[in-house]
Amino acid sequence: MSWLPMLGLTALPHLGGLYGGYVTRKQVKTWYTTLNKPSWRPNNAAFPIVWTTLYTGMGYGSYLVWKECGGFTEDAVVPLGFYGLQLALNWAWTPIFFGAHKLKMALIEIVMLTGAVGATMVSWYPVNRTASLLLTPYLAWLCLATSLNYCIWRDNPDEDEKEE
Repeated sequence: MSWLPMLGLTALPHLGGLYGGYVTRKQVKTWYTTLNKPSWRPNNAAFPIVWTTLYTGMGYGSYLVWKECGGFTEDAVVPLGFYGLQLALNWAWTPIFFGAHKLKMALIEIVMLTGAVGATMVSWYPVNRTASLLLTPYLAWLCLATSLNYCIWRDNPDEDEKEE
């Protein structure tokens, strides 16, 4: 049963991904198609593949930190606290962007998310270098996603006002 924490912590981020997929599914085919988007944006088919990979890496990284700290101990409060913060911010972005169609709010939120991921990486590094490095592709993807969110917000100025 020593594999249960590894499996559970690796799977945990996927729960938000499943909910995000539910929120996004209809919007990608309807509302999202009406937005002006930059030519360099990734193909829609790439997103589920990328997020599955990123969620697995961050989840396994959280397991490595949890294990190195001896579980949910005092030593784990800061690194797993930052992890929990970034995970909550990650899960919140999709309902803001795709659910509420709040492009500016989503942009502000993803900037905070990117900062929280950076803080998580810094707090994980002294605990487990591998765990910290597992977040590198995630941080890189967030830089791309933040740029994409910014361009969509900039190129669809009336979108936020329609919903109010």
